[in-house]
Amino acid sequence: MDTAVHSPRAVDSNTQSGAVRADTWLTFGLAFVGGYGDAAGFVLASTFTGHVTGNLVLTAIAVAGRDWRATAEHFLAIAAFFAGVFLSELMARTRKPRSSLPLLAIVMGAEIVLIAVAYRTLESHSAFRLELFVSCVSLALGMQNGALRRAGGINIHTTYLTGMMTNLVAARTDRYLSRITLQPAPAADPGIALLCGIGAAFVLGAATGAAMIFHFRSAGILGAAAVLFGLVVLLLIGRPREYSVG
Repeated sequence: MDTAVHSPRAVDSNTQSGAVRADTWLTFGLAFVGGYGDAAGFVLASTFTGHVTGNLVLTAIAVAGRDWRATAEHFLAIAAFFAGVFLSELMARTRKPRSSLPLLAIVMGAEIVLIAVAYRTLESHSAFRLELFVSCVSLALGMQNGALRRAGGINIHTTYLTGMMTNLVAARTDRYLSRITLQPAPAADPGIALLCGIGAAFVLGAATGAAMIFHFRSAGILGAAAVLFGLVVLLLIGRPREYSVG
């Protein structure tokens, strides 16, 4: 009977390959949640919950139209998003180095709680339910953006796309121009596929989030919490190593 012998190097290589695949799908999942939350916030409260630039424009429009409640909602979204980034950075610097739970799992757990609170505020009769909803979801997405900044060796964002898509288009244009001018083409960027995947996941999440809100109204936001729960399970099972804060 033949006995298969697996070298430690081969086993380690397979383990690393599996971790990278888990990392990639986790990144795509968070981009999906980023698009979902942004679209849900805009449909329900006419405010982006993960896009500061868009909210700055909406704030300027609201001020010009003297719509002070809309101005407050957009400003709250911006403030809550930055507060989330600050909070995730603070957690990263103050948590114990040998904590049994990865920071990203803690952040995603906090996101689930914030999204549940956001849903409950929308179902309440509070006069400020929209402002509370926007604050909770923006805080959640800000924490996510602050907790996951690198994957696959490149800087990423999972709550907005402008900077990443600009870099992607610039890289592809550089390679194309190098070919037609017969100049040495730059080395292939392995991050291009990751950026394309993040962009596709974000757009798919936005479409899904909008559809869920149109169909289920405020309860549709809970779909993002369900996705995050699945991602927490994936993270705790796979324990990817490629994520970093800062």
